[in-house]
Amino acid sequence: MRLMKTPEERRNDILDAAEMLFVTKGYTKATIIDILQACEIAKGTFYYYFQSKEEVMHAIVMRFIMSGEAAARRVVADPGLSAHEKIFRIIMTQNQPDDRKLGVIEQLHSVQNVEMHQKSLVETVIRLSPILAEVVEQGIQEGVFHTPAPQESIEFLLVSSQFLLDQGIFHWEEEEFQKKVRAFSQIMERVLGAEHGSFAYVTELYFPHQA
Repeated sequence: MRLMKTPEERRNDILDAAEMLFVTKGYTKATIIDILQACEIAKGTFYYYFQSKEEVMHAIVMRFIMSGEAAARRVVADPGLSAHEKIFRIIMTQNQPDDRKLGVIEQLHSVQNVEMHQKSLVETVIRLSPILAEVVEQGIQEGVFHTPAPQESIEFLLVSSQFLLDQGIFHWEEEEFQKKVRAFSQIMERVLGAEHGSFAYVTELYFPHQA
């Protein structure tokens, strides 16, 4: 007896197959026909869920973004963590992608996917900024942060880090990248009104071998 799948399961099957194809074959070379063959589905089934290959890629990226958002929310919901501990854990989870995510990110860095990459960065900022702003507000209550604009401060920090520290956009040499990260940790302290050196762990997260 053939097992009937729910629409959500079928949609995820298509995304899983497409993700594997985009990483192994390359987004530009992979075709909808390749996806149909990998999923063993008819063209009509594909178009029931997605209108184009671009829409599939967008859905794959959004799946990773939403997973990161959920992980950040779990950290924020922990009442036993201080504001600094929450920021540490959120940065750690966001900056430790698995091989699957790294493969998709590599495809986003290709010239053909510049617009999609830009949209993914915007979506990341939109989804993470209110979560981190909540952490900053906690830090204000704890007396470790002093800023009159938690949401806006986080938005500026997220945009700068998502763009300037993206090695797929800026191909910094290691020494240059280290300087950017150190400077960013100092900028975080000034923008959030935190004690000098209190964000040193940001540099340690990027360069644990130097801790």
